Amino acid sequence: MARKKQLFKDVNPEILCWSGKYDLPRFEKIANSDFAPAFEAAMKAGLEEIDVIAGQKKKPTFKNTIIALEKAEDALNRVSALFWNRAGAHTDDVIQAVERDITPKLSRYSSKIAMNAKLFKRIDALWERRKHLKLSTEEERVLERYWKGYVKSGAKLPRAEQKALAEINEQLASLGTRFGQNLLADEAGWHMEVGENALPALPGFLKQAMAAAAEERGMEGKHVVTLARSIIEPFLTFCDVRELREQAFKAWAARGENGGKTDNREIIEKILALRDRKAKLLGYENYAALKLDDTMAKTPQAVNELLESVWEKALAKAKEEENELAALVAAEGKNHPVAPWDWRHYAEKLRAQKFDFSESELKPYFQLEQVIAACFDVAGRLFGITFKERKGVTAYHPDVRVFTVHNKKGKRIATFLGDYFARPSKRSGAWMSSFQQQHKLKREDGKKGQKPVIYNVMNFAKGDPALLSLDDARTLFHEFGHALHGMLSDVTYPSVSGTAVSRDFVELPSQLFEHWLMVPELLAKYAVHAETGDPIPEALIAKVKAAETFNAGFETVEFTASALIDMAYHTAGKVADPLGFEREQLKKLNMPDSIIMRHRSPHFAHVFSGDGYSAGYYSYMWSEVLDADAFRAFAEKGDPFDRKTAKKLKKHIYSAGGSVDPEETYKAFRGKLPSPEAMLQGRGLI
Repeated sequence: MARKKQLFKDVNPEILCWSGKYDLPRFEKIANSDFAPAFEAAMKAGLEEIDVIAGQKKKPTFKNTIIALEKAEDALNRVSALFWNRAGAHTDDVIQAVERDITPKLSRYSSKIAMNAKLFKRIDALWERRKHLKLSTEEERVLERYWKGYVKSGAKLPRAEQKALAEINEQLASLGTRFGQNLLADEAGWHMEVGENALPALPGFLKQAMAAAAEERGMEGKHVVTLARSIIEPFLTFCDVRELREQAFKAWAARGENGGKTDNREIIEKILALRDRKAKLLGYENYAALKLDDTMAKTPQAVNELLESVWEKALAKAKEEENELAALVAAEGKNHPVAPWDWRHYAEKLRAQKFDFSESELKPYFQLEQVIAACFDVAGRLFGITFKERKGVTAYHPDVRVFTVHNKKGKRIATFLGDYFARPSKRSGAWMSSFQQQHKLKREDGKKGQKPVIYNVMNFAKGDPALLSLDDARTLFHEFGHALHGMLSDVTYPSVSGTAVSRDFVELPSQLFEHWLMVPELLAKYAVHAETGDPIPEALIAKVKAAETFNAGFETVEFTASALIDMAYHTAGKVADPLGFEREQLKKLNMPDSIIMRHRSPHFAHVFSGDGYSAGYYSYMWSEVLDADAFRAFAEKGDPFDRKTAKKLKKHIYSAGGSVDPEETYKAFRGKLPSPEAMLQGRGLI
């Protein structure tokens, strides 16, 4: 304890021992300048803790080795949780400088632990004797995770190759940070003022959001388009000035590809070369084979079989859709082809024509407050939990809201934070993460276990009230599904808690939760008009449901192209010209000129800003196969809130974390593994 005090004597104590309510730190007491010294001290403490575990004279046991590792590095976990939250959701020059400095240091730190020969010898000994240790299923999973993790981190390599791998990991960490910061700079640094000539065609909610974005940039009384998806997508949909659509779209598509210091093209080439070297060092044919080794899919071949089976059907559907859009262009007396900046605009016109409603007609019924309430209601009806907002609690930004989560007996089981609005200090997209994960181990302070503290981050446009598109509402439900996966976790060990599952299983709880958005009784209660308070008309719901597979070809092509390019990159080895490779692969796929990838390579943050979804973007579709089948379990009962099905869902999907093999836990819920048929039907492709 004295040594620990010495190590942390110059560190803000609030970073380490959170003194706020509901397991939160007092964010207002933590300055951005506090993180650099906190990281340095926490890494020193972590290495010393690991050395103590590795250097024990006693024979390795599950308790003195694995449980000890599960409890170690608490200080670093806390510093990291706070820091990466700010780096993603509320960054500035100080945070970005720390990020550039600390990323390679953290990589070196991880390599030291992963290549600690004494420590791996203990883990390896336990692995060899695992059948004689009388471990529970969860303990077997935890031991397996440690052993495989260390092997894939180079624990079995000769010393020289371990050193080479550590250098590769350090370079990859730095390059991923640069990629993400370049992308944020391109997104935050671009806006386009829109004059009076284009404003009349834009719906009120969009003009309001554009005015708020202008005000945020010191341009009061103006209207600007930004590269936030919540503004640019509706602008591309409703703007009737083609030149402005083209200008905005090209800026959006060119993120990370603008030359100068924020250009990501060279970074991609370096990342791919390093990943290929890493895979070869570890004995894998390519990086995709390395990443897929511990997933449901298992191999690149299995992934490509799914994606390719969808691709041809999606292409055919998209061609039909493009012909219909081209007919609309011609009917307006214009002779241009359907370009990527035209698709959303004419698709919206076609939707209004075919189904007699438009996105602007629908949007007033999806108020942010009501959609949040709907999420909470579904969670309550399925899982017996309630949410209470705590307005007096300060979070990491004034926009962030704090909720406590309670079970049927009124006991607090989690804390949830919602960060819903776009701002220049936040990276684009939407995500879920945690400040701390659930577990049941005895802690250093003598208390048993800890409650999860989970947060959702979105990038919605502000408004009074804030209105969401149907796609925005789905995004909110999606990320809240991830949040539930963290909040409902009920395991003993931190390393298998919540979302600590294989990448192609982690999207199941989130994508499954989306299905409840369109349940009729939920819409009747929460989809009420922002001005009149009237519930959404049943006739409009019917039109929306009839249009559910409208534009499915476009949406499937833009997603699947990104997933196929991701797999192509990571099975090709070294790629000398990534954008040339991207063009070549898309040409082989017969990618339509009228559609681009959902995430072009220079801004494909899922894949290149860190390692999260590299060779893993397919997992959204893999999980979609699962979620389409999983929701059928409720449909078969004739009740979207069937109590017995919900109980099984909670036990086997939302609460199990990674404590059970994903195939086994899915079969425990559903009785079998699914085929892609339900997913293809859901997309309107068969």
